[in-house]
Amino acid sequence: MNRTLNVVRMQLVNRATYIWVPLMVLGGTIVITLAIFGLIASTGNVEAAMFGGGAQAPLWYFAVVGVQALTLTFPFSQAMSVTRREFYLGTLITAALTALGLALLFVIGGFIEEATNGWGLGGYMFRLTWVWSQGAVVAGLFFFSLAMLFFVVGFCGATVYKRWGNVVLTISLIGLALLFVAGLWLIGQLQAWPEVMSWFGSLTPISLTGAMLAVAAVLAGGSYLMLRRSIA
Repeated sequence: MNRTLNVVRMQLVNRATYIWVPLMVLGGTIVITLAIFGLIASTGNVEAAMFGGGAQAPLWYFAVVGVQALTLTFPFSQAMSVTRREFYLGTLITAALTALGLALLFVIGGFIEEATNGWGLGGYMFRLTWVWSQGAVVAGLFFFSLAMLFFVVGFCGATVYKRWGNVVLTISLIGLALLFVAGLWLIGQLQAWPEVMSWFGSLTPISLTGAMLAVAAVLAGGSYLMLRRSIA
């Protein structure tokens, strides 16, 4: 366990990847979103609350964090005689800690928006109605799960690259895109769009959170199996 925690410390040596860049992205999106809310409010034509999703950009950025977590530190960890299992566990713990910190910031932002009536402008970027419909705890879990899912997606893609190279990674991405298009085509052929949209509409924040965690767990497991045979 001590060696695994040393991996956490090693990952956090480069604080820009896990901490400063996500905070800079978050701060930049807050400023831009508030400026947009202010411009809209200044027209005097606002009759309902305004909602923006730009503040979620740091969560999406975690895909980049996942890529860098492997490509920047895996070769160094192997030079330090860290086992692949220790590197894998330490990296996931680091991601979970930073995702948890970011989720807490989003929950705090939601409380601030509630207390200030949307920053005094009627604009909301953290306290999105559907996400908060089951309370602050579920909203925090949702944001945490979303960040972890993006991280594992990036980490898994980087592991495919390390294991088989750029050609296999490119083929895999094209294959996934084709499967997605084929799925859309099949839904259209079956005229099942009403049922699909009804199913999406029935999802609750906690159910979607569970689904994201399940997908992240599957991708994380696959990443570990590939990492065991990857060459630094």
